[in-house]
Amino acid sequence: MIPRVKSSGNAMLKPAGVPRSEQSAGVAFGIAAYGLWGVLPLYLALVAAAGPVEILAHRIVWSLLVCAALVTLMRQWRPLLLLLRTPRAMAWLTAASLLIAANWLTFAYAVLNGRALESALGYYINPLLSIALGVLVLGERLSRLQWVAIAIATAAVLVMSIGYGAVPWISLVLATTFALYGYAKNRVGKRTTAVTSLTVETTILFGPALACLLVLADRGSATALALGPGHFWLLAGLGIITATPLLFFGAAASRLPLSVVGSLQYIAPTAQFVIALLVFGEPMPLERWIGFALVWVAIVILSVDLFRRRPRTASARNDKRRSGTAA
Repeated sequence: MIPRVKSSGNAMLKPAGVPRSEQSAGVAFGIAAYGLWGVLPLYLALVAAAGPVEILAHRIVWSLLVCAALVTLMRQWRPLLLLLRTPRAMAWLTAASLLIAANWLTFAYAVLNGRALESALGYYINPLLSIALGVLVLGERLSRLQWVAIAIATAAVLVMSIGYGAVPWISLVLATTFALYGYAKNRVGKRTTAVTSLTVETTILFGPALACLLVLADRGSATALALGPGHFWLLAGLGIITATPLLFFGAAASRLPLSVVGSLQYIAPTAQFVIALLVFGEPMPLERWIGFALVWVAIVILSVDLFRRRPRTASARNDKRRSGTAA
C-alpha cells in the first residue's frame, strides 16, 4: 500500500538548487500522500459491506480506469508502451502486481475484521524488514545501530506472539509483501514512473479482478449494485483513493531528500494506529503496548542512524567534488 523510499527508481534525490518554496511544497505533498494512506481504514469502513475480496477487485478495476486517464493527461502513453515491450521490466512488474494484490487484500481483511492495529504494526516494521531484505538478497552491510533496530523489532514480534499465543501474521504478511514489492519495483529501476508502473500492475490484475466481480454477481453476492448509488460510487472512488496518494508521493520524492521522505512515511501507520485505537476501539492489552513500544524504539534508533550518516555522506560528496575541481 505504502511505497517504501528507495535510493533508485521513482524516489529521487532532491535536485540541486531546489528553491525553498519547492521544498515546502514537497513536504506538503509528502504529508498529503502519507496522510491519505493513513486514513484509508476509514474509507474501507464505509464500504465494509462489500468484503475484502470485492473491495480488492473494485480497487483494481477502478484504479486502471483512473490510471488510463492520468496516462492520457500526462502524455505517458509512449513510455508505457516502451515499458510493456521490456520483458525484464514486465517480469518484475508482474511479481510486483501479485505482491501488491496480496498486500491490499490482507490490509482490507485486517481493517474489516477488527485488526487494524496489526496492519499498523506491519507498516511500522516494513522499513526494518526491507533493510533485512537488503542484507539477505543484495548482500548489503548494516551498521551496528541498524542491527540493534532489527533485533528490537524481532523482540517486539516475539513479545506479541507470546502474549497472543499466536504469531501476528497480518503484520508479518503486510511487512513482507510490501518489502518484496519495494524490491521488485527497485529492480525495474528508472524505466517507469509511479503512474505507468501502477497502470501496468493494474492491467496485469484487471482480468482476474473483473472475473471475480462477474462471479460474485452471478452468485448474487456482489454489493456494488445492490446497496444503492452511494455504495457504488464509494467503491468506484477506490480508484481515486489508490492513484492520488501515489501522485502526491511522486511530487514529494522529486522535491525532497530521501531521508526527509523516509521520515514522513511513519505518518501513515501512526494515523492507522490512532484510528484503530480511538475510532474502531480495538483492544490494546499490555503485550501489544510493549510490542509497539519496542517497534517505536527501533524506529527512533533507525532514524538516528540515518541522520547520523547524512553529514558523512554530504562531506564525502563535497570532498569528491573538490578533488574533481582540483584535477
